[in-house]
Amino acid sequence: MSKMGLKKKQPKTFKVKVVTMDAEMEFSCEVKWKGKDLFDLVGRTIGLRETWFFGLRYTVKDTYAWLKMEKRVLDQEVPKEDPITFHFLAKFYPEKVEDELVQEITQHLFFLQVKKQILDEEIYCSPEASVLLASYAVQAKYGDYDPNFHKPGFLAQDELLPKRVLKQYQMTPDMWEEKITAWYAEHRGITRDEAEMEYLKIAQDLEMYGVNYFPITQNKKDTDLLLGVDALGLHIYTPDNRLSSRKSFAWSGIRNISYSEKEFTIKPLDKKTEVFKFYSSQLRVNKLILQLCIGNHDLFMRRRKVDSIEVQQMKAQAREEKARKKMERQRLAREKQLREEAERAKEDLERRLYQLQDESRLANEALIRSEETADLLAEKAQIAEEEAKLLAQKAAEAEQERQRLEVTALKTKEEKRLMEQKMREAELIAVKLVEESERRSKEADQLKQDLNEAREAERRAKQRLLEITKPTYPYLKCLVLTPASPWAESDVGDLNLETGSFKFEFKDSDMKRLSMEIERERVEYMEKSKRLQEQLKELKTEIETLKLEEQHGGLPGPTSTALHFPPLGNVINSLYSIQKAKYIRCWKSEIKLFATLFMDCNSTT
Repeated sequence: MSKMGLKKKQPKTFKVKVVTMDAEMEFSCEVKWKGKDLFDLVGRTIGLRETWFFGLRYTVKDTYAWLKMEKRVLDQEVPKEDPITFHFLAKFYPEKVEDELVQEITQHLFFLQVKKQILDEEIYCSPEASVLLASYAVQAKYGDYDPNFHKPGFLAQDELLPKRVLKQYQMTPDMWEEKITAWYAEHRGITRDEAEMEYLKIAQDLEMYGVNYFPITQNKKDTDLLLGVDALGLHIYTPDNRLSSRKSFAWSGIRNISYSEKEFTIKPLDKKTEVFKFYSSQLRVNKLILQLCIGNHDLFMRRRKVDSIEVQQMKAQAREEKARKKMERQRLAREKQLREEAERAKEDLERRLYQLQDESRLANEALIRSEETADLLAEKAQIAEEEAKLLAQKAAEAEQERQRLEVTALKTKEEKRLMEQKMREAELIAVKLVEESERRSKEADQLKQDLNEAREAERRAKQRLLEITKPTYPYLKCLVLTPASPWAESDVGDLNLETGSFKFEFKDSDMKRLSMEIERERVEYMEKSKRLQEQLKELKTEIETLKLEEQHGGLPGPTSTALHFPPLGNVINSLYSIQKAKYIRCWKSEIKLFATLFMDCNSTT
């Protein structure tokens, strides 16, 4: 077996992963492929024709490098990994994006790369410009602003502003979103391509746009500087200021650029101008700087020449495509407008239909209510007719009642006249009774006074009898009481003649008899008074009945004067006092007779 057979066969392909700004792709490449073969494959895959702006970048140790087109891929210092990773990025930047970027894919890739550089703070951007750029980025992503769809907080997951800007101001994410949305709402009607182009047109005016920075030293004393390479030329910066260059060399003013190991030489076109030399830390960096200088210089010169046939065709196609898309957008806009008008007309018709349906429903309901109202009115008319009949009947009854009341009123007037006459008679009787009561009251007072005087005389007579009493009274023994004498049949007192003494006794039977007679007379007067009281009550009841009939009948009548009778008890007491006074006078006369007789006997003795 030969040695060649013992050797392990080398693979004929290797895997490559290419990362673009919005996608990742894997390819299987042949070992003999050059960098241009892989680059063209990527361009064809993504549909890119403006390939002169882009390149495949890979990482080498602590720096990066661009894949060379004329050398084989595996012969370069690519990472020894499987698959080999390359980043498809913009290597050179246009001076004017609006004039140089023809394809939409080219424009989109530039937009994504510049946006990432701004957010990563590789390109400095002021807060105001950051907000404006963010609004165009939102327009490119979400389209026209719709307040019904784009509610507050819809940008919470999007990275739109550099962290430096967020930290610079004490504002909440909601406040930033409100500012971005205010600008975003003004971009209505702008397509995604137009929004991305507006973004790039603003970004290309930033100082750090499209500049590749490399650390250099101007002499062996290690004075730190930065070399900037962009589409316009070479610029020298200080490390602490990447916005304003200390010195610049335009591509049109450079005659030659060369390097020898770590030394890099820039020869101006003007021979009187001093040659600028600087040193880099690595030879690889010098190669990269030279590669970027050559590419940017070629593009600089190319821009100032007539476009090639390929570029002219691309621009013509781009113009046609833009015109076609514009017409398509206009057509879509018209269709959208017509569709919106049709939808509005449909909504109007539906609204009108609903309105007519509502009106029809209301009309039907009104008709039903009208029919019900007519039925109710018919029932009410029938009820009103019946009520009219009832009212006529009641009117006839009322007329009969009125006539009856007139007759009753006439009778009532006659009865009232008779009753008034009785009342006047009762008033006269009452007045007489009152006068008699007052007179008898005066007599009773006089009798009381006489009774007191009689009792006092009796007491003196008794005392006198006791004083003049003697052992014998012959005169009294022969005293004979005649039947005509008030002492004959009286049990008031007895005269007892005993030997050696004279005794005169009065009995209580006289007083009892007198009291009984007075009580009998009082009872008789009480009965008479009771009968009189009953008669007065009957008279009062008749008067009250007459008044009630007048009130219920509603008939006018003469105003009657109320009768005021004296209290019946006073009348009875007066009559009792009169009868009592009668007996007291009788008793007083008997006592006076006895006293006279006694005084005569005493004088004789």
